[in-house]
Amino acid sequence: MVKAYKVDDACSGKKESRVGEPMPVYLTGLATAVPPYELPQTLVLDYARRILGPKFAQFERMAGTFLTAGVKTRYSFAPLEWFLEPQDWKTRNETYVRGTTELFITAARKALLKAGLRADEIDTVVTVSSTGIATPTLEAQAWKQMGFRQDIMRVPVFGLGCAGGVSGLSIAQQLAQAKPGSNVLMVALEGCTLSFRSDRLTKADIIATVLFGDGAAAACLSTSKPEGSKPVFQLGAGHQEMWSDTLNIMGWNVEEHGLGVVFDRSIPDFATEHFRDVTERSLSALSMERTGVDRFVCHPGGAKVVQALEGALDLPTGVLDVEREILQEFGNMSAPTVLFVLERVLERTAQGSMVMCALGPGFTASFQPVSVVPSGAGGHRDTTDFSKPEGVINA
Repeated sequence: MVKAYKVDDACSGKKESRVGEPMPVYLTGLATAVPPYELPQTLVLDYARRILGPKFAQFERMAGTFLTAGVKTRYSFAPLEWFLEPQDWKTRNETYVRGTTELFITAARKALLKAGLRADEIDTVVTVSSTGIATPTLEAQAWKQMGFRQDIMRVPVFGLGCAGGVSGLSIAQQLAQAKPGSNVLMVALEGCTLSFRSDRLTKADIIATVLFGDGAAAACLSTSKPEGSKPVFQLGAGHQEMWSDTLNIMGWNVEEHGLGVVFDRSIPDFATEHFRDVTERSLSALSMERTGVDRFVCHPGGAKVVQALEGALDLPTGVLDVEREILQEFGNMSAPTVLFVLERVLERTAQGSMVMCALGPGFTASFQPVSVVPSGAGGHRDTTDFSKPEGVINA
């Protein structure tokens, strides 16, 4: 039996009864956080030259990439000195579990504060991470300190890589929609730097050393529309597509000493060739038109990838400015990176219709609509305050 319920008219702010339409889902809180160790790119280059230079004959030929990749600094769960010695699987993963558990708590608490929720009001938690293994999973590791209820539904998601922020938010949106009135928390977090390998001398490892950082982002979702006069952010249903015969473009190889990065040099060219078509198909599947999108919010995989996305989407050169800023300040953090971009975009231009997008292992393209709708107070639009709460340090 199809039920009728009240939904908001995004244009007029009026309430009207519609039958058969999905329950709207709102983004009620969004927050980001980074670990304590800052790694300036110039210092990373010095350490990489010291560690890899004697072993990798082509290192100096690639060293300039550190200064042209669009990254000025990033953050890590480990200090630079940690990378001077070879690390085994056990040490890497212990560092990952300890660091990501702490960062889960930081990011989640900030998102809850912005949503005006307590941890015991969360019904479902979606945890997205692909850079380490934790069983029990990270939300269980953080459960006691967070103060979650005993009956919270846990949904850990592994293997989405750089697409994890978009796909994870899409999963959370569907779970919130499936249980109207519930509160869903999604946390995407990665420890990419911990997979640095001095024993694997491939170009992919050098590029990973150039680009990757660690970080976390958390989002609160609900079908209950936030009250007040600030803008309200509504999430549509997401869409995801895979290409055949592309398993070797991005991912991990599980090896004796740790995860080995799979990061094919063809990614920018692949985006240039295929991203326009997959975007058109995805927008059609989402009942959207290209002309109706005010802002694409993209995962900045690297400077060349951002440039390729602008070309593929027919965007003016440089328009993905926030993407470049986030890459410059934090590096590519894999899954949470696009949520860092979204947070800053919403801080600056909280209006219109947006589509989040990212490419990840599979090879996969993931899309998630985000739109600004009139608030509950007469539809007045104002600049939202997604700034850091007083006394909270990090991103």
